[in-house]
Amino acid sequence: MLKAKTTTPATTRPVLFRKALIKWFSAHGRDYPWRRTCEPYAILISEVMLQQTQIATVLGRGFYTRFLETFPDIDSLAVANDEQLLKAWEGLGYYRRVRMLRETARTIITRHDGKFPIDLADLINLPGVGRYTAGALRSFAFNLPAAVVDGNVARVFSRLMNFSDPVDEPGGQKQLWEWAEALADPLHPRIYNSALMELGQRICRPGVPDCLACPVAKFCLTHQPELLPVKRQKMTITEVNEHALWLRDQSGRLLLHRESSKRRQGLWKLPTREAAQISSLPLLDQHRYAITRYQVILRVHDATSVRENFQLMADETWHDVDQVLALAMPSPFRRVIERLLEGN
Repeated sequence: MLKAKTTTPATTRPVLFRKALIKWFSAHGRDYPWRRTCEPYAILISEVMLQQTQIATVLGRGFYTRFLETFPDIDSLAVANDEQLLKAWEGLGYYRRVRMLRETARTIITRHDGKFPIDLADLINLPGVGRYTAGALRSFAFNLPAAVVDGNVARVFSRLMNFSDPVDEPGGQKQLWEWAEALADPLHPRIYNSALMELGQRICRPGVPDCLACPVAKFCLTHQPELLPVKRQKMTITEVNEHALWLRDQSGRLLLHRESSKRRQGLWKLPTREAAQISSLPLLDQHRYAITRYQVILRVHDATSVRENFQLMADETWHDVDQVLALAMPSPFRRVIERLLEGN
């Protein structure tokens, strides 16, 4: 989409830029539950959930409200055990995030007398809180000036400034943060940062943006917004097969394995084996899912025929079927287990 060239970059007229953005947001901003509160704990939960999960998923599937009902404050989160923690986060993935949230809660209690710090440096020093999350907390919870740069803001700034360097490399990040600092609103940080992020979500969206509806189009320097932002070459997606066992003992209990890997530590799933060991067993179900740079096909095999000679591995235990679904599980395994239990 071609646009008329402007001679008014946002950085030369920051006050006008902020006013235009805030005016648009005041009329068209969406109502999210974390925008109805200034409670830093609730805002922290929303920010961490939204780091790698879409708003529609967090809200539509009730993750945000359910988590706050389970852990309404930092005190309850700080004393949560792994089972409670992982169950409350189940379905969001990247489980390291919720463990780090617990560490954040514990640090606030032990180092800050149970109160969130306000100073930017103190916020950044909390476990799992980086520059963006600290800025979000400072502006959304305390309405204090702070720059924020997430994926949406990076896209907005790269187009506004016609910036063609990769935004996910150190040099690109440095430049984006410099612009964010220069344009940060000292008077209305909460509404300004909300507006800036929502502009990227709804108007200056990936691919072809809605430039005609953009409230700050007159500040935009690019002629080809659909080509920006530039990112370094995407990683190659690798397809892998994951072979799992469906095995119940004579009492009807189901065999499960408790993960010890960093990614899924503490979660329960069906036991897995190398393809050569079990690929000849009958295939009961399969499920395709993506995780980082892998496209995974989870294949579940019926191990009933080898039950008498089956050797259990470490962390594999039998579970009563009526208790299985109460355990915290990776979503792909939960889906196939639910399907197979319904069929039995």
